Amino acid sequence: MSLLDDYDALLFDLDGTIYRGEEPVPGADRAVEAAHAAGTKVRFVTNNASRGPDEVARHLVEMGIRAETAEVSTSAQAAAAVLAEKLQPGTTVLVVGSDALVHEVELKNLTTTRKHGDAVQAVVQGLSKDTSWWDLAEACQSIRARALWVACNVDPTLPTERGPLPGNGSLVAALRAATGTEPLIAGKPATPLMDEAQRSADAEKPLVIGDRLDTDIAGAVGAGLDSLLVLTGVSVAQDLLDAPEDMRPTYVAHDVGAVTEAGIRLGSDKDWPDAVRDALARLGLEHEVA
Repeated sequence: MSLLDDYDALLFDLDGTIYRGEEPVPGADRAVEAAHAAGTKVRFVTNNASRGPDEVARHLVEMGIRAETAEVSTSAQAAAAVLAEKLQPGTTVLVVGSDALVHEVELKNLTTTRKHGDAVQAVVQGLSKDTSWWDLAEACQSIRARALWVACNVDPTLPTERGPLPGNGSLVAALRAATGTEPLIAGKPATPLMDEAQRSADAEKPLVIGDRLDTDIAGAVGAGLDSLLVLTGVSVAQDLLDAPEDMRPTYVAHDVGAVTEAGIRLGSDKDWPDAVRDALARLGLEHEVA
């Protein structure tokens, strides 16, 4: 028996789970192939709003990982959906982020701009490596003028082959400090992105797989879904040991290859520290916690 026998869909995070920057996580290609072979639906669910679903799918294929555009759910899509629920068609939205985010917003029949003005009724913010102080300044003006503010995600860091680098949450923090305002959040751990991924997979019992306790796992807990923490990205063994109840995964593994195995389950009649220490010992990682 393996996890593929127990779940009808796998909701994979990307950064830190399937790849790190431009490098795939070893075994990710085999895990995805095994899921398809077992008839288990696959969704790639990413908080990174810098690329469109088609770009993400191409990027995965270039890495040797099977993927189709329809299998990708991004926080840009989720943020655009949140805006569409709250705004009238044609409303002007100031975009801080990539052209992919602009495209998703315009698909919802909303007008986009990069400059503050009287017509701006909302600001949407997603990760772009080209974001400058001037972009944040324009958004600051609109937010202070009471525009609706939606953040694609608030991840403080982005896992890369160079290690953790500033994520969208770090730039959101700058605007939060400048405006004294809190954004609505579309990505994990908030529910819009996770709900959309589960809906698109038509899944009754999906397994959420990710590397971050504060986004992937917390999002799964909030949605009432089982989850697998992989130790290939941001969260480490000590973080798992110290995790509060709303960030505790169902399983833990070295990497996504664990989906082809029975899984090391953390739920037991033991208290949390003992359950985690037992699981880490099975992984050979008991030395990584205090």
